[in-house]
Amino acid sequence: MKDVTITARRGLLVILSSPSGAGKSTLAKRLRKWDNSIVFSVSATTRAPRPGEVDGQDYHFLPEGDFKAQVARGEMLEHAHVFGNFYGSPRLPVQAAIDSGQDVLFDIDWQGAQQIRNSVLGQHTLSIFLLPPSIEELRRRLEARGQDKPDVIKRRMQKSWDEISHWDGYDFVLINDDLSATEARLKTIIEATRLRRIQRPDLTDHVRALQQEFEELS
Repeated sequence: MKDVTITARRGLLVILSSPSGAGKSTLAKRLRKWDNSIVFSVSATTRAPRPGEVDGQDYHFLPEGDFKAQVARGEMLEHAHVFGNFYGSPRLPVQAAIDSGQDVLFDIDWQGAQQIRNSVLGQHTLSIFLLPPSIEELRRRLEARGQDKPDVIKRRMQKSWDEISHWDGYDFVLINDDLSATEARLKTIIEATRLRRIQRPDLTDHVRALQQEFEELS
């Protein structure tokens, strides 16, 4: 019988969500360093490029009419209207990536996560929500970053509870009380989910080969 090596798999749509300051961006970077085949989803937007931004690398910059047409054709996995502009995740590049076995990482909120889970690629989605150990610690982390003025931190804190209240819509929820431990749990979750039957199209051929071998031995 011909040797069969089981290696092929479909990629995952890995969604990371959290309130600002819970460690999402840091953990996303660590995942990319751990496995550089994981790619970030490049969003589409109708806003104008900022100095230094590259089309197709930072964003896919689209006229509003083109963006709306893609939404109407079902070519956006998720989309939203934010501060006068549209943002969304184009389906075709994500489809191509997961068909080639690459995982695609999404840094989006609960509304975008819900849209992706309900999309045509929803069965390949892995969604993870990160909780802070406490609200006090969340504020401390925001202040320690030194990136925002006090009024911005106040707005982020006010928004955080709305985000946290949707924690139960995710596949996994992790309390990020220790960055290294949370990173290890994330890797374990991703490695296990990669082995789901639906992510392994090669298994059908392998089982057929086993069946043929069994029949030949009978």
